[in-house]
Amino acid sequence: MAHPQPRANIARIPAYVPGKPPVVRPGVTAYKLSSNENPYPPLPGVVEAATAAVATMNRYPDMGSVALYAALSERLGVPVDDIATATGSVGLIYQVVTGFCEPGDEVVYAWRSFEAYPIAVTAAAATSVQVPLLADGRHDLDAMLAAITDRTRVVLVCTPNNPTGPAVTQTELDAFLARVPEHVVVVVDEAYLEFVRMADAVDGVATYRAHPNVVLFRTFSKAYGLAGFRVGYAVSQAPIAAALRAVSLPFGVSAVAQAAAIASLAAEAELLERVDALALERTRVRDALLAQGWDIPDAQGNFVWFPLGDRAGDLAAAADAVGVTVRPFAGDGVRVSIGEPEANDRLIEAAATLR
Repeated sequence: MAHPQPRANIARIPAYVPGKPPVVRPGVTAYKLSSNENPYPPLPGVVEAATAAVATMNRYPDMGSVALYAALSERLGVPVDDIATATGSVGLIYQVVTGFCEPGDEVVYAWRSFEAYPIAVTAAAATSVQVPLLADGRHDLDAMLAAITDRTRVVLVCTPNNPTGPAVTQTELDAFLARVPEHVVVVVDEAYLEFVRMADAVDGVATYRAHPNVVLFRTFSKAYGLAGFRVGYAVSQAPIAAALRAVSLPFGVSAVAQAAAIASLAAEAELLERVDALALERTRVRDALLAQGWDIPDAQGNFVWFPLGDRAGDLAAAADAVGVTVRPFAGDGVRVSIGEPEANDRLIEAAATLR
């Protein structure tokens, strides 16, 4: 008997592997450092705004996210027509591939990078072109340029790169964009933008203004601590933004998410103080690991990367033994989020046992 069959590409979609929750042990506080979450609780004003929105859950959210668009427009100094929202930056990845790729078209990105990239590309029946990272975990932009063909429609630049940590400089990005064909959409995925502390950091807004084919992806999940609400946004010149909005999921960004995001923008100064504290803690953790002899790449996100290859499971097990859950990538390494100081201390302790 014949049965309905999905498209052939569906069977090729790799599974997304979420960060494991911590293992609860009697008498031990367990910590989750596997999902790049902000360890700070929401600010009171944000909680109040979200709670007020819950009271109208019988109504659909504003599909046009009008108030959120206005708040983002004012904050960034960009036209409302240049903004598109989605359910986190993951939603934006699906939208850009759906909006610009026919089946068989190519999407170029570094690897290893954000694991949602190959999932979204394969789901759209497009073709992933994965370009190996440099030995220090950085994008090999020259090799990515060489990988662009007549079939390339989208290039994804994850900066800072998840999971390895290094960020692209403005000088590097400018040189790259000068050589990318103008019809190719270049995504500058800035999910960890607020954590960057380096010279010649990318100015995303100035870059999109200068390049009609550039689109910025940003999220409220990381620095703003709204991972559970799923709200991200893109900034691009109007034609790209319109395409992203056209293929977006209707009513995708909930009323609660919109309210929390607007309140977070209003409380940005206080939120960014927390980001500064996390960046300082990241430096402390990386310095301690370097002192142990680990080769930790430059860390510009809210995490550090251990390039352990086949030994990734060893560190994951050592961390688990002290009540800390990390994110191993089999055959590549281990990503560890920056969390509470106690959790970070335990990570440092576990890493020392493997030196």
